[in-house]
Amino acid sequence: MRKKSIFSPVLILFTLLAFVFASSARADDDPPGRVARLNYIQGSISFQPGGETDWVQASPNRPLTTGDNLWADRDSRGELHIGSSSLRIGSETGITFLNLDDRTVQIQLAQGSLNVNVRRLDGGDDFEIDTPNLAFTLDRPGDYRVDVEPNGNATVITVRSGEGDATGGGSEFHMDSNDRATFSGTDTLNYDGGEARGFDDFDQWCNSRDAREEHSQSARYVSRDVPGYDDLDDNGEWRSVPDYGYVWFPTQVDAGWAPYRYGHWAWVAPWGWTWVEDEPWGFAPFHYGRWAEVGDRWCWVPGPMVVRPVYAPALVVFVGGPRFGTSVAFGGGGVGVGWFPLGPREVYVPPYRTSERYVQRVNVTNTTVNVVNVTNIYNNTTVNNVTYMHQHNAAAVTVVSHDTFVNSRAVGNSNVRVNQQQMQTAEVQRNFAVAPVQRSVVGASAPASVRPPAAVMSRQVVVKETPAPVRPSFNNTAPIPNRTFRQAGAPPVQQPQQQQQHQQLGQQQRPGQFPQQQGQQQQQRQQQMTNQPPQQPQMQQRQQTTPPVTQQQTQPQFPQRQNQQPGQQQVPAQQQQQRQQTNQNNNPPAEQRPSVRFAPPAKTTEDTYHPHQFEHPQNAAPPAAAAPPPPKEQAKPQERGLESKKPADQKDKDNRK
Repeated sequence: MRKKSIFSPVLILFTLLAFVFASSARADDDPPGRVARLNYIQGSISFQPGGETDWVQASPNRPLTTGDNLWADRDSRGELHIGSSSLRIGSETGITFLNLDDRTVQIQLAQGSLNVNVRRLDGGDDFEIDTPNLAFTLDRPGDYRVDVEPNGNATVITVRSGEGDATGGGSEFHMDSNDRATFSGTDTLNYDGGEARGFDDFDQWCNSRDAREEHSQSARYVSRDVPGYDDLDDNGEWRSVPDYGYVWFPTQVDAGWAPYRYGHWAWVAPWGWTWVEDEPWGFAPFHYGRWAEVGDRWCWVPGPMVVRPVYAPALVVFVGGPRFGTSVAFGGGGVGVGWFPLGPREVYVPPYRTSERYVQRVNVTNTTVNVVNVTNIYNNTTVNNVTYMHQHNAAAVTVVSHDTFVNSRAVGNSNVRVNQQQMQTAEVQRNFAVAPVQRSVVGASAPASVRPPAAVMSRQVVVKETPAPVRPSFNNTAPIPNRTFRQAGAPPVQQPQQQQQHQQLGQQQRPGQFPQQQGQQQQQRQQQMTNQPPQQPQMQQRQQTTPPVTQQQTQPQFPQRQNQQPGQQQVPAQQQQQRQQTNQNNNPPAEQRPSVRFAPPAKTTEDTYHPHQFEHPQNAAPPAAAAPPPPKEQAKPQERGLESKKPADQKDKDNRK
């Protein structure tokens, strides 16, 4: 009996541990909780889905994610949003999303002008802009601009407000507010720094767009992390109604309008079927919150005012079934696909693979609902026992043919009206499994009239964080180029084994399935600070603790001391070589994206961050040990793993400013 009483707790403990590890593995497969949204187009902007070779005309409101490419043609501009951060691209500018998830924004700027306005940068967040010369990391919220010359030989960084670090050529330069610097070279990074200049036409346009967002009335009712909240101001009105509080009524709609009726469906990995709305104001109401009818009008009920609500591809319920298909007539025969919007407090069950924790987050951040109710609905396999608000409302249900659905055709012109009797035969389709086609991935847009130069989009860029692997092309028809990895100052190193692994991954991918994005762990970074030369008070250069593969000569305008900093330990050369070999072996698989050049790690990655308020506390990293107190002569405290190296007299000037 005693042996049994001891074994049972041990068995229970191992069972719980197995459940925790299994839940963690499922959580790693969850899609990101945010995307980028292209909300403004002036001129001509082309779009290329990640992994594909086709370029099409960019469609406003189509979600953008890891691997996607954008090109703004001559005399063109575009505006994007990632949560509360805005990105604006100028004429002849090409960008690629190297990584876009809940904690990382990594953008490749191959050529042109990019303005970034970051409202909030939480602990543990990484915001990085990679160019052919350097990797620029944003350390604080602020207003930044990065310009890359057409030949890719130089990068100009302007920091209007905030702080950041430019890394490349074995060196790192810290930039403060009102700094401007021109960087050139690759193996050796040269720079010419000074104060920020006046505003040009592109800057003035960016400022006007920022002012529009700053004075948005809808920010009173919707989190600024919901992309498109400011578009609601000019297209509807806010009113307080019983049961729901403040809701938004669209005013620029025709009679017979219903949510999720005017637009098309597109296949966007890793979520799958995604609604792309025609309404210019439709991104926030169709990917966040819920819809209700008050009187005879539709209104949008936003979710709680939380930080970073979770994005959803379409908050709808799909209906169908054999009896419903035979009762609805479609031109040319075949079966149909139907759906209706979710109402307030109703649980969204994603048709794509997720963890239970993801289902909780995507619901509680978008509507007022109890977590227990979410879990019960999620675990309820008998979906016909759940009754939805709009399920039997024929005016709320939209039905199209299978051909219209999978080929991303306009839904509004192909909608088939159904009656109450037909709706009685409709069954809720939780396991919605309609296989996409090539047209589903590219979308309904016409082929791009202008494509970016191939030499521009294939340029190597310097990166600090490891880019995420890009999904293979649909049906694995696009060729996978040879990718090279290069540490700053070192010759390219081929990775044939990793490329072979990536090709095998593409061969395993079958049509109708979205590839699993496997998260890459961030490389551990160390920093070694050097004294600031007196002739450069605004810019600081830091020597890297990890040396380049080939030795580079020190730049003459920045003499660096070889003395060891107090409190730092000298790392033996043998250990450094072992670390370099380990980093080369751990490089990610080859992917269909321009080759990149890795910059030496420069600063220590934070061991802790502020987790999302709806995440489990145990998922957060354990707190780091307390750091020793800094020397008395260092007046500025450490921020995000970096220390200011400005002289004391320069700090006094900054304080007086």
